[in-house]
Amino acid sequence: MPLLIDGQRVDLARPTADMVRAHPHLEEKAKLLRSQPAKTVEPRGLLYIQQREFAVTTPKDGSVSILGSDDATTCHLVVLRHTGSGATCLTHCDGSDTEAEVSLIMSSVKSLSNTAECGRLEVHLVGGFNDDRQLSQKLTNQLLRAFDLQPDDVHLVTFCVTELNDREEKDIHFPIIYGIAVNVKTAEIFPATFPEKGPDENLRSAHILTGAPLTNIYDAKMEQLRIGPYFWRPFPHVDFWLEQDDKEILQNLSTSPLAEPPHFVSHIRSTLTFLKEHPFPSHSLFPNRKPRIYKKNEEGLWEQVCSDKI
Repeated sequence: MPLLIDGQRVDLARPTADMVRAHPHLEEKAKLLRSQPAKTVEPRGLLYIQQREFAVTTPKDGSVSILGSDDATTCHLVVLRHTGSGATCLTHCDGSDTEAEVSLIMSSVKSLSNTAECGRLEVHLVGGFNDDRQLSQKLTNQLLRAFDLQPDDVHLVTFCVTELNDREEKDIHFPIIYGIAVNVKTAEIFPATFPEKGPDENLRSAHILTGAPLTNIYDAKMEQLRIGPYFWRPFPHVDFWLEQDDKEILQNLSTSPLAEPPHFVSHIRSTLTFLKEHPFPSHSLFPNRKPRIYKKNEEGLWEQVCSDKI
């Protein structure tokens, strides 16, 4: 079944600007979202999602109440929610394999929803901007097409992407919203920043930088964050990249060098250093080929659980 707006099938043969003109409430909702200042989300009750990761849970979750992700420039943040069960998924898409990724998050939300339950699947798209290479526009189109190919009706509720998430300053374009959070209990979506992006921030970033596919990091039934086991080959030319100055790293390892947040280069350097320290993760990080498992403690913070106790 198709991707719907107000019960009408989206005509993907027409430009997205025509779609927005035909449904002016989408632009109004995007304007409202853009006008909100980004909230700082503290780690308590938070599950932070990196690029090419996703997580899905329900309002019954006693550990996680907020799903969040940021640092999206050309990337898009996708929230998929079933209004009956409240099952909510957040993912951070970069266009690597959009069709497969959308199928994956659809099945994940449906697996936590009773198909006989009243309600519908709603999708919220946020991110991207008018970048020079038009990568954002390409990803927007890929996501719309991928949701339109799903066997279930999917209702497009929020569309704050590319042109609708763009600001210009001295002839340079930037995203307005770089990050969002979704409250799993209330379904509220809001612009957000995250001082804590762990656990295992460098390990998860290394997994992405070595070309990982979209990965589910959360077991909602066990309320456990599961990282790995991840395996990669030694990162090519890692010493060369670590010797480069900030400008070279920014120009060569970003899809949108002028629009990256200030910490982009330090984050990449930290990830490259981690890859240099762990060229063979099967030896140094996952010798038993078991995931690193975390649960929320009484303070609402992630705490590693010994694998032997699982």
